[in-house]
Amino acid sequence: METVRTTARPALLLMFAIVLVALNLRPSMAAIGPLLSAIRGDIELSFSLASLLTMLPVMAMGVAMFFGIRVSQRLGEHRTVVLSLLIIGVATASRLFLDSAAELILSAVLAGVGIALIQALMPALIKSRFRDNVALCMGLYVTSIMGGAAIAAAFAPLVMIRTGSWRVGLAVWAALAVVALIFWMAQPAQQSLIESKSATRQSFFNNSRAWLLAIFFGLGTASYTCVLAWLAPYYVEKGWSEQDAGLLLGFLTAMEVLSGLATPAIANRSRDRRLVLVVLLGLIMAGFCGLILGPQYLSLMWPCLLGLGIGGLFPMSLIVSMDHLDHPQRAGSLTAFVQGIGYLIAGVSPLLAGMIRDHLGSFEWAWWGLTAVVALMILMVLRFDPRHYARHIH
Repeated sequence: METVRTTARPALLLMFAIVLVALNLRPSMAAIGPLLSAIRGDIELSFSLASLLTMLPVMAMGVAMFFGIRVSQRLGEHRTVVLSLLIIGVATASRLFLDSAAELILSAVLAGVGIALIQALMPALIKSRFRDNVALCMGLYVTSIMGGAAIAAAFAPLVMIRTGSWRVGLAVWAALAVVALIFWMAQPAQQSLIESKSATRQSFFNNSRAWLLAIFFGLGTASYTCVLAWLAPYYVEKGWSEQDAGLLLGFLTAMEVLSGLATPAIANRSRDRRLVLVVLLGLIMAGFCGLILGPQYLSLMWPCLLGLGIGGLFPMSLIVSMDHLDHPQRAGSLTAFVQGIGYLIAGVSPLLAGMIRDHLGSFEWAWWGLTAVVALMILMVLRFDPRHYARHIH
């Protein structure tokens, strides 16, 4: 595929539009945790059922990844993003009128489909348009995703307090979709994403390295989804107010934003990403141990460590996948596969944690389980030697 090089100013405008789009990819999930106590007071929800509000959209994201690339090739990526933002906006705004758990879950699933369509095509876009700065631009894109989560987690309780309605606290984030839609549609037609009619269709289902990358991404994202779903309820159970617990989750996601910006820039100095990945996983393990052993002591330290670790791990997992292939379309197809399988794996984790909470009466056992998963991931990192990438994926 011939790569279209953008000049500096249009490239900056395109990256700004991508940032605005990315801000919409987590608020529909991130706003739920801090408001869960209020939601459960109005709608009958067990912790296991409440976990579906995070699990099902993540699972929908996983399934939709597998046809997201084909949708973008048929509609054109520019129109696909427009459609996706409309889906996210409608799903989010509909929460103003919800009266049952089923309706709330349906809105979450619909938003998950819209999110997946965007996430399936963005890595290929970034690799083709920002070829000389892939790691940096991927870091900015993923950081913006986490930034949207930080904004929603921190301000959803404030919106609920000011308006007296948790529904408004969930629905107000549709405004972000409107803003992103305006800026995205303002992009000149010739500057929207490149449609490749000669895109290589390749299945990675029979490739063991693709599965290793997908499992690694899925296990890492499991930590993110569990923390997103249950950190605020965990601290509410410890006696914190919904607003303080939401601000704590917002602080954690702010640390994710910081790490998501800094880590790819640091890792960009070398094609061997293993040392960076091990450090990030070590931070996550320390954060979970702190949550278990001393959640009320140094209460900002543990979310800080988790945020720095998870925030860097998310973009680095995608960057390592993209490192395996130079061709933007094929790298995009690989990352779509990695995210598809990965989100299906990660989607189960909030449900398991919710079931553990229902049966054992505490989230601590869920944090222990995630600590063991992260230890396993450190062993997986040792396989990511860049000298052998070509041997694993031709």
